[in-house]
Amino acid sequence: MADLKIKPLGGRVLIKPLEEEDVTSSGLIIPETADKEKPQQGVIVAVGTGKRAEDGTVISFTVKAGDTVMFKKYSPDEVEVDGVEYLVIDEDDILAVIK
Repeated sequence: MADLKIKPLGGRVLIKPLEEEDVTSSGLIIPETADKEKPQQGVIVAVGTGKRAEDGTVISFTVKAGDTVMFKKYSPDEVEVDGVEYLVIDEDDILAVIK
C-alpha cells in the first residue's frame, strides 16, 4: 500500500473495511440482494499526523497501520479511491483493537 493516493489528516485513520461473510455459522448462504449491515471492523491502512491538544502538542496514535479494529457503527465517512472503498474515522471512534 506504499502507493496509496490518500493520507488521513490530524487524528484520523484510514480503514479498509473487512468483508462480511456470505455464509452464516449454520451454513445458510446469504444472497447478494439481502440487506446487509455495514461491517464495523476493518484493517487500518494509514494514520494521520496525530491529534492536536489544546496547548498545541501532538498526541500520538495508540493504533498503527495493520491493526484490525472495531469501530462505532455510524461514525466513519466512506471514500472511494481507485475503485477501492475505504473509511475515514477519528481515532476516538475506534472501540477496540482485535488480536
